[in-house]
Amino acid sequence: MADRAFQTLLVAGASRGIGLAVAEHLQARADRLVSVSRTPAPVGEWVAADLATSEGIAAVTEAIGADRLDALLYMGGTWETDAFTSRYAFETCSDADLERVIAVNLLAPIRLIQRLLPALRRSPNPKIVLMGALSGCDNFPGREVANSASKFGLRGVVHALREELRSQQIAATIINPGNVGTPEVLADLAAAQLDGGAAIPLSDLLMIMDCVLSLSRATCLKEIDLPAMQGTGA
Repeated sequence: MADRAFQTLLVAGASRGIGLAVAEHLQARADRLVSVSRTPAPVGEWVAADLATSEGIAAVTEAIGADRLDALLYMGGTWETDAFTSRYAFETCSDADLERVIAVNLLAPIRLIQRLLPALRRSPNPKIVLMGALSGCDNFPGREVANSASKFGLRGVVHALREELRSQQIAATIINPGNVGTPEVLADLAAAQLDGGAAIPLSDLLMIMDCVLSLSRATCLKEIDLPAMQGTGA
């Protein structure tokens, strides 16, 4: 590890979007980068897993094994059909749609953190980082009920983990961005398929990630809100 900052990193949701960008950004700084997703991830050591299922959680736990885990980065997420567009209507959301959003965005990270705590304890400076959203913040004008509920819930997870893990000095952080300029989001904005205004440069989000991961074990940074200067919720 002479020229590497981390021994093992885990990025959940690493096949596309923010998760892929984070995995690509950190790959050269880790001896082992575990990329978790349902569809193939082009970076790191891919573990095929649906984290909304007990089988998926077990597959990731087995993949980490007896290794130490320096950071668990839950970058995955989903939302209701037609979310963030003018076509969205809560009344027409199916039960399956609502249950899937809560399972992926909220239950999965809770269960994954619980299973990987032994591996995190083996690290000299363990970090848990969850990707939230401005839609989980107070008074954000979002209409997507299940997505907003799940992102509010993630904030609760971090606040509770702060107390539960305080004595073990395992830091938990949630980052709450607006639209982030991934290729997918930029394409949707160009086609006017997303509400919410301008996007945050992806490079800015990666700088925030670097900051969180570089903090000493003496510091806990619970929440970071990251609106676009000209976006909704700024």
